[in-house]
Amino acid sequence: MFPLRDQIPSQRPPVMTLILIGINLFVFYQANLQGIQVTEDIFARYGLIPGQFDLSRPFASVTPLITSIFLHGNLAHLISNMWALWLFGDNVEDRMGSINFLLFYLLCGMAAGLSHIFFNPTSLVPNIGASGAVAGVMGAYFILYPQARILTLVPIFIFPWFVDIPAFVYLGIWLVIQVMGGTSALAGGAVQIAFWAHVGGFLAGMLLHRTFLLEDTTE
Repeated sequence: MFPLRDQIPSQRPPVMTLILIGINLFVFYQANLQGIQVTEDIFARYGLIPGQFDLSRPFASVTPLITSIFLHGNLAHLISNMWALWLFGDNVEDRMGSINFLLFYLLCGMAAGLSHIFFNPTSLVPNIGASGAVAGVMGAYFILYPQARILTLVPIFIFPWFVDIPAFVYLGIWLVIQVMGGTSALAGGAVQIAFWAHVGGFLAGMLLHRTFLLEDTTE
């Protein structure tokens, strides 16, 4: 399933959503400008490596929880995350305001990183990508707009099928897929996706979003 658009217009320009997308695009361009070796060095330095997480060095440990969410491994990785941020972020930013939305986004990204560390404590593979933070935005959307309709592309063999799906159904299915993928990884399956970071970010978004809502918004 691939979400194409929702049916809830923004009440004001999604300034912070656009800024975050712009930062991610800029970082991706800069990180890939000087060749694969430099890119891998950047991932190793600024990506989140669970096996190197050490609370006795709080600054060195906490920094990758933030920097890693602005790094992406390839163009498809970047586009998929930024598309989801654009699709769900504008409405959530509407309810939070730009500054609150930024703080919420970063906090969800950190929660996602901690979730990844919890389930992969000895991994020495750098974890990168905005998907955990974006999952937090999706978790907030799940609570704030459960009945919103998501126009979704569902490929049936070689045929595209376009269907309007309620947000709580689309996002619920997405969450189940992440849990199944994470469970498979724990059972020894070969996966390269940080499923538990997605789950952790989504749950953080569900639990924390109320703290960041503007006072004049209601659920």
